[in-house]
Amino acid sequence: MNSELLPLAQAVATARGWDEVTRHVMLAGKTLPAPDSALAIPQNQVAGCQSLVYLWNGQATEKPMTFQGWSDAKIIRGVLAILLEKANALSSQQILNYDFASYLDQIGLSRHLSQSRADGITQVIGRLRVLAGGS
Repeated sequence: MNSELLPLAQAVATARGWDEVTRHVMLAGKTLPAPDSALAIPQNQVAGCQSLVYLWNGQATEKPMTFQGWSDAKIIRGVLAILLEKANALSSQQILNYDFASYLDQIGLSRHLSQSRADGITQVIGRLRVLAGGS
């Protein structure tokens, strides 16, 4: 299983203290452009999140898949950017089996997420797997 830290995750992993972690997470979120109205639709919304979170396959006809997403909450948007960076480096089959929660643990991010945020991220990971061809 590929557990290499990619650039956004590496920045968070090397951050010292919650303020710096938050800064890097929010900077990661700035890498995600806001979706246009054609993508900000109920079919792309991740259910079970307190924040508004959208997730879609940006290139459904091309392989490998390119996942894109966005959230109205800055912290969740940053976590989403970190997850998408990793997901887009994996094949569809790897996404189905990859332990994204461990990846967030590895970079030290999980300990900084409230229970409601962690629950929402679990829903995001589940949606990623569905988009990758899982159930």
